[in-house]
Amino acid sequence: MSASASSVPLVVDVDGTLIRTDLLYEAFLDTVGLGTRHVLAVAQSLAAGKAALKRFLAERSGLAYETLPYDPAVLDLVRSARAEGRPVYLATAGDRLHAEKIMTELGLFDGVYASDGRTNLSGDAKADKLAAEFGEQGFDYVGNDAADLPVWRKARRAYGIRLVATVKARLAALKPDWVELSAEPASLGVWAKAIRVHQWSKNLLVFVPLITAHHFGLADFAATLIAFAAFSLCASSVYLVNDMVDLKADRAHPTKRNRPLAAGRITIAEGAIAAAVLLAVSAGLALLVSPVFLMILALYYLSTLAYSFVLKRKLMADVIVLAGLYGLRVFAGAVAIGVFVSEWLFAFSILFFTALALVKRHVELSVLMARGFDQSANRGYRVADRAIVLALAAAAGMNAVTIFAFYVSTPTVAGLYTHPQILWLICPILLYWIGRVLMMAGRGDLDDDPIVFAIRDRNSWAAAAFSGACILAAL
Repeated sequence: MSASASSVPLVVDVDGTLIRTDLLYEAFLDTVGLGTRHVLAVAQSLAAGKAALKRFLAERSGLAYETLPYDPAVLDLVRSARAEGRPVYLATAGDRLHAEKIMTELGLFDGVYASDGRTNLSGDAKADKLAAEFGEQGFDYVGNDAADLPVWRKARRAYGIRLVATVKARLAALKPDWVELSAEPASLGVWAKAIRVHQWSKNLLVFVPLITAHHFGLADFAATLIAFAAFSLCASSVYLVNDMVDLKADRAHPTKRNRPLAAGRITIAEGAIAAAVLLAVSAGLALLVSPVFLMILALYYLSTLAYSFVLKRKLMADVIVLAGLYGLRVFAGAVAIGVFVSEWLFAFSILFFTALALVKRHVELSVLMARGFDQSANRGYRVADRAIVLALAAAAGMNAVTIFAFYVSTPTVAGLYTHPQILWLICPILLYWIGRVLMMAGRGDLDDDPIVFAIRDRNSWAAAAFSGACILAAL
């Protein structure tokens, strides 16, 4: 390489390029928990211009720059340029406060060009700034979207990453020799992980009233199936919102950091759009069932949002809300087919799922203890609470079995089943399964979520099959 070529600086964009996320959205999500007054202040700062908004959020956010999803292909290009002796700079429409902290964190850059609270360094403004500093055709530039086209026009060489087809075509017209950096697109598998398809199994609870009331007609089954789909899509919408709110905490977690939003496999903007679409489709399906069912689904959605933004940080309130949401699924299934929900069934659901929610908290605390932490960043529990959390889980689980035993003894069951005494065999199965889950949690052998564990566990499937056989035999 010639001496002149080796001195050409490499300039790197930040949002969507160096990092697989957008710091404006990150900062907003990081501060959204500050309350209504903060949201109003955000709106006021936006009235002063986009640069003012970026500075306002940058000053109030506490992003963990060490865990941001940096793109490996861009980092490799930066390190190669430095190895050649070339100066490397950051140039971003994001606020300077963010850019300087990234520069300090990575230690790979010689300087920063960024928005400063007054000037929004984007598009033509960025192009003019870099041309004034290095001269037209005097620098190489790495970007990711249409806003970078004016900069590429004034650059010597263009590098692009994660470009949509229309931007690729326009860049090729400007710079036929442009270089595309490797970036793996979000696959169906990534999206399935993001919307937690594996968690849809929890929504099978809407089928419980269908089974317990012995409503096996085609119309009722179709209504329940639509109810299941509505709850599943609604839950997926909430999962996306929850992951956007929990970005910083998830990136600090040993396994949650691999979630698509935390890892930058899906952008915040894509996640927000997907959440809105899923919610809209879910509401449409709910309305097919009945207006009352739609109201219940709306209650579920609002409750889960309250959980995501506030209640999950409240000691024990989070567990009670989670258990209530499981019970709401059962109630919704009853509404879908127009049957009455037994108070016994509702009580059993609340206690049983309270036990599972507490087991999940115990597992999370065990992970924190293994990593040397005392408390989670977004939960109200401490590692010292592990023993009492597991004890409460055991109490709730055993009481759920007691409730089931009382239910089997009721005249309602005697009228529904030919051989109701066979249902007593389900009690030891429940005792076995709950006790086994508690034991495994205490030993540290359980995954993050006991329900997800049960889906993969052969013994759990065997327990479910035997319980189903008992119900069939009792009919």
